[in-house]
Amino acid sequence: MKYALFLIALTMLMLESGFITAQSNDLFQELKFRNVGPSRGGRVTAVAGIPSQQGTFYMGATGGGVWKTTDYGLTWDNVSDGFFATPSIGSIEVALSNPNIVYVGTGSDGIRSNVITGKGVYKSTDGGKKWSMIGLEKTGQIGAVKIHPTNPDIVFVAAIGNAFAPNAERGVFRTKDGGKNWEKVLYIADTIGITDVEFAPDNPDIIYAAAWRVERKPWTIISGGKEGGIYKSIDGGITWKKINKDLPQNLIGKIDLAVSAANPNRLWALVEAPVGEGGVYRSDDQGESFTLVSTHAPLLDRPFYYCNIDANPKNADVLWVSSTSLWKSMDGGKNWQTMRVPHGDTHDIWINPNDTLIIVECNDGGANVSTNGGRTWSTQFNQSTAELYQVEVDDQFPYWLYAGQQDNSTTIAVPSLPPFGVQAGENSYLLETGGCETGPAVPKPGNPDIVYANCKGNFSVFNKKTGQEMQYHVGAMNIYGHKPTDLKFRFQRVAPIHVSPHNSDVVYHASQYLHKTTDDGKTWEIISPDLTAYTPETQAISGAPITRDITGEEYYSTIYDVNESKLIEGLIWVGANDGPIHLTQNGGKSWGNVTPKSLPPGGRVDCVEPSPHRAAKAYAAILRYQLGDWKPYIFKTEDYGKSWKLITKGIPSDYPVRTVREDPNREGLLYAGTEFGLFISLDDGENWLPFQQNLPITPITDIKINRKDLVLSTMGRGFWIMDDLTALHQWNQTVESGISLFAPRDAYRMYYRGNQNDIPNFPAPGVTMYYYLNKDAESIQLEILNEKGKVIRAFSNGKPEPSSSAERDMQTNFLQGGSSGLNLSTKAGLHRIVWDMRHLGAWDANANRSGRGGPMVAPGRYEARLKAGNETLTQDFFIRMDPRLENTGLTIEDLRVQEALALQVRNLSTEVKKLADAVKNRQKTLTEQLKTVKNKKEIERMNKENATLKQIISALETEEGRYMTPMLVAQLQYLSNMLDGADQRPGKDAFERYEELKARYESLKEIWNQLNTKA
Repeated sequence: MKYALFLIALTMLMLESGFITAQSNDLFQELKFRNVGPSRGGRVTAVAGIPSQQGTFYMGATGGGVWKTTDYGLTWDNVSDGFFATPSIGSIEVALSNPNIVYVGTGSDGIRSNVITGKGVYKSTDGGKKWSMIGLEKTGQIGAVKIHPTNPDIVFVAAIGNAFAPNAERGVFRTKDGGKNWEKVLYIADTIGITDVEFAPDNPDIIYAAAWRVERKPWTIISGGKEGGIYKSIDGGITWKKINKDLPQNLIGKIDLAVSAANPNRLWALVEAPVGEGGVYRSDDQGESFTLVSTHAPLLDRPFYYCNIDANPKNADVLWVSSTSLWKSMDGGKNWQTMRVPHGDTHDIWINPNDTLIIVECNDGGANVSTNGGRTWSTQFNQSTAELYQVEVDDQFPYWLYAGQQDNSTTIAVPSLPPFGVQAGENSYLLETGGCETGPAVPKPGNPDIVYANCKGNFSVFNKKTGQEMQYHVGAMNIYGHKPTDLKFRFQRVAPIHVSPHNSDVVYHASQYLHKTTDDGKTWEIISPDLTAYTPETQAISGAPITRDITGEEYYSTIYDVNESKLIEGLIWVGANDGPIHLTQNGGKSWGNVTPKSLPPGGRVDCVEPSPHRAAKAYAAILRYQLGDWKPYIFKTEDYGKSWKLITKGIPSDYPVRTVREDPNREGLLYAGTEFGLFISLDDGENWLPFQQNLPITPITDIKINRKDLVLSTMGRGFWIMDDLTALHQWNQTVESGISLFAPRDAYRMYYRGNQNDIPNFPAPGVTMYYYLNKDAESIQLEILNEKGKVIRAFSNGKPEPSSSAERDMQTNFLQGGSSGLNLSTKAGLHRIVWDMRHLGAWDANANRSGRGGPMVAPGRYEARLKAGNETLTQDFFIRMDPRLENTGLTIEDLRVQEALALQVRNLSTEVKKLADAVKNRQKTLTEQLKTVKNKKEIERMNKENATLKQIISALETEEGRYMTPMLVAQLQYLSNMLDGADQRPGKDAFERYEELKARYESLKEIWNQLNTKA
C-alpha cells in the first residue's frame, strides 16, 4: 500500500512540476546511459558552411540533430541536444551578414517511410551554442530555409508539410523580425508543399519557390500531380506567379532549384516528371522560359528521397546533383560524371563562395568535407548518428549488440565493453555480421559466432569464424520491383527473425506467413495462414503517379513482429504491419485473431511483447503515424488477448510508440520507446513517466533488458546502454525507510581501460552501488569488507576520492596509478557510486598519489557497509572471475595468491617510501643544523651521517636523469605493475624477486636504525 501511494504521489509531483515534458528524471538522475556507437555516421540531409570561416560547417542528420565542426570535419560535436524537440533536420542556413546567426528548419525533405516529423524552426545567435524555437511547429517537413543576404531578420521557409496527411501549415512562410512573427505568403493547397526557395543572386526581392504534391502512405509514396511547379515573386514575397513556360504541363513532381552569383539571370531546376520530360532545366531569363538540357536518368533516381541540384557560385556552368551517386557537370548540364564520395545516397552539398574547392557534402553515411574540390574527403567515422532498426544481444562475455544500420552494406555488431585491445581505436570493434542495412541480425544463443541475418526479406546465416554468409532465402527470389499481388511471399524489408527461447535450433521468419526452420534455414515450413488484414486496395505498385519505387519498404500486409513466450514453448505472438495481432498456443497448429477491438485498423504492430512473468500477459505497441494518427498506442492483455487495455497515461498525445518491454527482473516495470524518447512505468502501465535521462531526443526503435542492463537502439544516435538497473529493480524497498542501500549486482574482475569521454563510451571496471537518502545527511561513510569481515577500503563524504587517469610508463609499458574516484553525497535522493575493486594503494609522500592504484581484489563475497547519521546498512555482493577465463585452467585460488603477493608488495612499497621520506627529512634537518654547528667533530660526524643518508637514498630512489638505473622504489613499482596486468597466478620469479627486494629493504633499514641509535 505504501508503495502504491508513493507512485501516485510521485506521478502527481512530476505532473505538477511540468516534468512530463522534461528530458531528465530528477528522481533517477543518477541513472545514466552511455553511447557505445557505432561512430560511423547515419543519414544527413542538410549541410551548411560559413564563407569567412573555412573550416566551420554544420550538418543536420535525419534522426541525430544538428552537429558542428570547426576543423574541416576532423571532429563533429552535437549542438542541438537539449534545445530541439525533434532530431529530424531539413535545412540549415547561416546568415551571410552575421555568421553567428543560424536558422534550422526541422523535418527532413527525404520522405522515407521512417521519416521523423519536424517541429518548427530554430534560431541561434551565438554560432550554435544556444537555440530558441521560433515557430512554425506544425509545418511538418521543411525543405529549405533562406536568409536575406543583408538582413538576417528576413527569412523565408519552404514548408513541405505533414508527410502523412493533408495540413494547412505548408507553403512559403516569411518573417521580417527574426522569427517573432510569421506570415504565410504562398499557399497552394493542403496537399501541396514547398520544397525549395532561392533568392536571385543580384536582387533578394526576386524569389523562386518549388511546389510539390507529396504524401506518404504505409503502402506507397505519392510524389507529384497536376499541381505544383515553380513560382516566382518580384516583390519580396508579397505576390507570386507560377512560371511554367516550357516546363512539364501535365504531371510534375519534386523540384529543386539552384542559382549562381556568376550569372544572376540563370535559374536551374531539377524536375521530377514523366520519362522524356524529367531532368535538368535551365532558364536564362530569371524563370520566364526554360530549356530542358538533360534527361540523364540517374539524376532523378528516387526523387522523393533525393532531387538536389547546386551550382558553383563562381561558374554557373558547373553543376552538382545529389542522387544515389554524386554527379557533376562542367558544361552546363550536357554531360555528367560521378564524383567519388565516402558513401552513396547523396543528399546535399554546400560550396564555399569564396573558395569553391572547399565543399561539405552529406549522404546516408554522414557528412564529409573536401578542401580540393571533391578529390578527397574527411572521414565519416566520427559521427555517432547511426540509424538502427532494432537491437539484439548475444550471450558471450562481454555481450555484443547487433542491428541493421540504415544504408550499411551489412548488419553490424559492437561490444558493450572492450573485448580486447585494438591499436586503431574503437572503430576496430565494429563488425559486419551478414544481411544488410535492414536487419535484423540475431546471434544464435549458445554460439554467438553464428548470426541469423536478414536483407530486405532474405534470410542468411553468417559465420564470424569463416566470414562467410550462407543464403537460405524463403522462396529464393528477388522481391524488388514486384506488385505485392504477384509475390508468393510478401516480405517487408525489415522482415523479423526470432529464435525460440526454448530451442536455439528453432528459428522463425515471417512474410505474410510465419515460417519455421530447425536446420538453420536449409528447409522451411509454413506454420500459419496469412496473418495480415490483406486489403486489396493497398497491394499497389509503390510510387505514383510518376516514379515507380518498389524496394520492399512499402510492402503492406506483412508480419512485422514475432515473439515466443519465454514461459511456455509454442505460445507465439505475431503482429502485422497492417493491424492484426494473432496468437497460437500450440506452436502454430491453430491461430486466433486477438487484435484489440478498440484499435483502429491499418496500424503497424511494431512490437508484441510476451510477459516474462505471466504467460497470459502480453503488451503491444502500434504505430499509426503513417496514417496521420500521432497518438501513442500501447495495449496490455492479461488473458491471452481476449481483452486488452490501452495503457498510455503520461505519454504525450503526439508521441507515437515504437516498442514496449517488460523487465524480466521485476514484474510491472515497463519501458516504452517512442518517436521522441523513452518512458518508464513502475506500475505495469497504469502511469508512465519520462525516462530520458541523458539520452538525446531521437526515436527509440528497440529495447532489450540483458544482464540487468537496459539496451537501446535509436533511429539516429546509435546504441545506448544503461548499466545496472538495480535501483529500479529494488525501488519498492527504498520507499519503506528513510535510508536505503541497494543490494549491488555481481561485478566481474576485468582488465581494460575505460574511456568516459569517448564514443563508444566504456566505463572502467567496478562494483556499482546505489543508496538513497530521504533527507540530507550530516555525514556518510562507506566501508568495504572482505569475507573475513576485515575492512579493506573506507570512504567518507569528508574525504572524496577524485578520479585520475592511469599513465603508461614508456620504459616498462605498464599502466601506473589511476583511480575511478568515489565521492559520497550527503544530499537527499538516489546516489550511484562505483568502487574500482581495488585495495588502497601504497602510501606516498605526495598526497595526490598516495593510495592510488592498489592491487585488484580477488573474486569472492564482499560486504558494503553504509553509515549515515545513526543508521548502518549492509549488503553482500560478489565479485566474479571473468567468465572467459573459466576454460583456461585458472582458479580463484590462483587469484587469491596473486592478491596476497600484490598486497605484500604494496605493504613493502609503503615501508620503503616511508623510509625514503624519513631519510630525506633527516637530511633536511642535518642541512639546517650544519648552518649553526661550530664543533669540528660534530660537523665531521654530521657530514659522515649525511654521506650514509645519501647512500641510503641512492639505493631507495632512482637518480634523476635519462635512463638511470631504477632503484628500490621503482623496482617495487615495477613488480607491482607486473602483478597487476592480468588474471594469473604469479610466476616463481615474482616471489623470488619480492624476497630479494625485501632483503634489500631490510639491509637499508638496518643501516637507518643504526644511524638513529648512534644519534
